[in-house]
Amino acid sequence: MKYLFSPLLLLLSVAMQAQSFPIDRFALPDAPSQRRFWTMENKVSTSILAGLVTADAITTQRGLDQGLREFNPVMRPFVTRGAAGEAAGFGLGFGAAVGTVYLLHCSHHYKAERVAMRLILAGESGFVANNIVAIR
Repeated sequence: MKYLFSPLLLLLSVAMQAQSFPIDRFALPDAPSQRRFWTMENKVSTSILAGLVTADAITTQRGLDQGLREFNPVMRPFVTRGAAGEAAGFGLGFGAAVGTVYLLHCSHHYKAERVAMRLILAGESGFVANNIVAIR
């Protein structure tokens, strides 16, 4: 019995020591988290978009002062109401653009999010360039 008790005691003491190991070594890794929306790329792209929308508003107002008219039928009711209407219209357009990109981000279409933002920037750049050519 003496020989059986010694290995049993050794086995129990090893089992008790195993319980004092830190749990962190054996914990499961954290689940991957969702990407953040306001990365540096999105901050810069949104800032550029805000600048382009502002430039579009200024060049549109200058064109209207020179006797040109707004060709976009959606924006026409806004820009003919003066500066307040124009600010509201361009604010809605800016919000729709950023909202579309955010919707793509929330639905985990990260590549489409980047492509959509770049297409929006390219389109707005084209509108600004067209306005500048028209008012010269």
